[in-house]
Amino acid sequence: MRIVLIAFDGAQGLDIFGPAEVFAAVNRGSESTRYEIVLASVGGGRVRVSSGIALVTQPLERLTARRSDTVLVVGGDDSSIRSALRSAPLLAWLKRAAAVVHRIGSVCSGAFLLAHAGILDGRRAATHWSAQRWLSAFRPAVKVDRDAIFVCDGKVWTSAGVTTGIDMSLALVEEDCGRKMADSVAARLVVYARRPGFQSQFSDVLVTQTSADDGLARALDLARKSPARKLDVTELARSAGMSLRTLHRRCLEQVGTTPAKLIERLRTEHARLLITTTGLEAKVVAARSGFENPARMARAFQRTLGLTPSGYRALFARDKSRARPARALSRRSARASR
Repeated sequence: MRIVLIAFDGAQGLDIFGPAEVFAAVNRGSESTRYEIVLASVGGGRVRVSSGIALVTQPLERLTARRSDTVLVVGGDDSSIRSALRSAPLLAWLKRAAAVVHRIGSVCSGAFLLAHAGILDGRRAATHWSAQRWLSAFRPAVKVDRDAIFVCDGKVWTSAGVTTGIDMSLALVEEDCGRKMADSVAARLVVYARRPGFQSQFSDVLVTQTSADDGLARALDLARKSPARKLDVTELARSAGMSLRTLHRRCLEQVGTTPAKLIERLRTEHARLLITTTGLEAKVVAARSGFENPARMARAFQRTLGLTPSGYRALFARDKSRARPARALSRRSARASR
């Protein structure tokens, strides 16, 4: 099987090296070479990635797409993506390849190139959280998934920001070689936990800290510092010094979600921190995070993270001995899902 990674000047280095090392690790752990890894660019030769490192690439025009190929377009900064979008040979090659290859996909903002080629029309797709609104506006026919770290829609695979290319590549390895090989590669690369595609791609606390303006930032700071407080949208608007309508608009513009969903996500963020760092039971975690009860917390976890609280603890708890209190989390989560 051949992996074709498509790069350009200004490409994000980790978008290239992350997937490449996943597939190379399969080769190192196998008796025979499973993957041929090719780095290509329009015209070939050297491309300089975001870190300033120069990489040697093969001419994309000389590559003939094969049915067994997996093609992955990497991401980059805004200027490099805009430049790549103007490359007629690149877009023409992608369109031809999409009709032939076994799989085609993107890492991070590489999704814009697939979208421009029409490959994502009518499909679910992931991209970096900071580019989601722009991708929706750039190509309205694309169904942008605002939560998933990677998405598989038919033969089209797309991943979110930077390191999620590793998660997606591990999923591709599992599809090709089985779960045992994927887990072995993850262990060899010291990946802390293999994240499922529906895992949320960002920390809501980090996003709200870096994205909000002064008024909204003050209100969100209140929500973060008093997680157990039963904060509602009206109180959030009052703290921000805004009307409900203005708050709703600002949240959509700056954080990409509604005030109610943002409050829920901030509570979930706090709850998952407690779940992974303490042995507290569900009732205590829910109360300390502002949830009315464990059932509401469980539903919020399913909506935001795609996992139950107990499932999240089992995957991400720093101290695996904390799994014992997870029984209580599991019982309550089971009742909540009925």
